[in-house]
Amino acid sequence: MPWKVCQPMEERMKFVARLMDGEKMAGLCREFGISRKTGYKILNRYQDCGLEALTDRSRRPYRQANQLPFQIESLIIRLKQDRSSWGAPKIREKLRQLYPDVHTPAISTVHAVLDRHGLVKRRRRRRPSPQGTPLSKAVEPNALWCADYKGEFMLTNKRYCYPLTITDFSSRYLIACEALSTTKETYAFTIFERVFKEFGLPKAIRTDNGVPFASPNSLFNLSKLSVWWLRLGIDIERIKPGCPQQNGRHERMHLTLKLETTKPAGANFLQQQARFDDFIDYFNTERPHQAIDMRYPADLYRPSDRPYQGLPPLDYPFHDKAVTVTTCGRICFNRRKINLSLVFAGQTVGIKQVEDRIWLVSFMHYDLGYFDDESCRMEPLQNPFGPKVLPMSSV
Repeated sequence: MPWKVCQPMEERMKFVARLMDGEKMAGLCREFGISRKTGYKILNRYQDCGLEALTDRSRRPYRQANQLPFQIESLIIRLKQDRSSWGAPKIREKLRQLYPDVHTPAISTVHAVLDRHGLVKRRRRRRPSPQGTPLSKAVEPNALWCADYKGEFMLTNKRYCYPLTITDFSSRYLIACEALSTTKETYAFTIFERVFKEFGLPKAIRTDNGVPFASPNSLFNLSKLSVWWLRLGIDIERIKPGCPQQNGRHERMHLTLKLETTKPAGANFLQQQARFDDFIDYFNTERPHQAIDMRYPADLYRPSDRPYQGLPPLDYPFHDKAVTVTTCGRICFNRRKINLSLVFAGQTVGIKQVEDRIWLVSFMHYDLGYFDDESCRMEPLQNPFGPKVLPMSSV
């Protein structure tokens, strides 16, 4: 049972008394409907302060961070009303000049006063929505690959399967179909690395805007997977949200995959993967494809002439310095930290001064944005993936 609303102290006393009589903590916590963490907290309070510790404690903070004398708060409001364009820094400085003998509140405290009285315009930051990128029309094998997760389905053992599929755009060759238990990018890295080693590197990969191919909250909607592709010299293509027809060849393959391998589904992942492996051979070498004049995809596909050799080193000869992005997605500049994005963690970026106190951050040959050395807040470039990521200056 949970604590009684009207008699919390009595319940705590009963709880402690039964503990003192030798009853077990786990059993008592189950009976009273509380966690063991809460039970030990009550016991520790009792052992430290006795019965007084079992009374309800006030949740009011010991210190009111933004509580100012009425006169100072009124003066802040009056200054704002007289000078509507002034922000908290200017109002604070005016207070310091008018009353040098009075403790001047912090800028954040002045801002909080203005906010409480509705004198601050809140800027609503919109989450950048994915717009898609220009789409190429590849006519050669490995000029463009398409990748996606076929919709999840349940195996006989009640576990969900998320097939990761990769095809070659021009030849329709089914490169991979892997039965995965999740769409986490760790597993996608493993599959793509194996495929790159076996088939070589494509010039571009087309995907939708979902994870792990893109990340809705990161810089330019990049993900760690797409940043890795960029490092390997692979261009990124993304279809527009709600337009699966832009990846229609791949979606059509998914329809055949579903009919041939999931009705009924396998008993477990091993059995389902065996069905996928058989389907790859069937799709590539036995099933005539109408869109390629009834030929087999294996007749048209050939491995890429760009072998996978790991990540090439990054060099920024036209920048002032090269820095490594920290694990928390920041770059350190003159003992200051600039937030970049977690997707670049461990990557090396270039920093170049373009104007007085203004610096440009670049990744490979992509310009990411600018920051000033006072606020150290980076402003991304406008829509760098439309139509293409803006190339950095060559000088």
